[in-house]
Amino acid sequence: MLAALFACMYFGGLRPGEAAGLREKDCHLPASGWGVLTLEKTKPRSNKRFTDSGETHDDRGLKHRAEKETRSVPIPPELVAILRDHLDTHGVGDDGRLFRTRTGGLISGLAYAKVWKEARTYAFTPDQVASPLAGRPYDLRHAAVSLWLNAGVHAPEAAERAGHGVDVMLRVYARCIDGQREVANQRILAALIR
Repeated sequence: MLAALFACMYFGGLRPGEAAGLREKDCHLPASGWGVLTLEKTKPRSNKRFTDSGETHDDRGLKHRAEKETRSVPIPPELVAILRDHLDTHGVGDDGRLFRTRTGGLISGLAYAKVWKEARTYAFTPDQVASPLAGRPYDLRHAAVSLWLNAGVHAPEAAERAGHGVDVMLRVYARCIDGQREVANQRILAALIR
């Protein structure tokens, strides 16, 4: 079940709390082509003392958004297929959420971090496992945004998909677009020649 949760973080750039709160009604998953996730709730994890409900997860609106505001995230065909397969295999919980425990509860951050840590040992070489490479599930989100920027997605579009402001996007991800001078030069030259 967690493979699809991790896929949402990588292919969709979702925060862990956004993926945890994802419901079937939030997913537009066509038979082919790109889909859309319409995010409106997040299930961030916190200490019970710091939540309004006294539970470890509260229903919250999206980070940096008004309470009822949504965010549409286009998702590539590969994630569409993963989510369609996930729904066929696991269905949804009573509240429509895609990701849950066997008893219908929320998957704790500690649980999916433990699974991620073990999965790294199967996917990576011993040297990579010892490195900080993709050390946390949240790093999947960073990898997604870095991929978008390096693929040439304009910063405002990447920021919108990730739920950031452009200023945060450029401050946090400036390192990943370093070394793109030659690509930029070629694009400018191509535009001048037209």
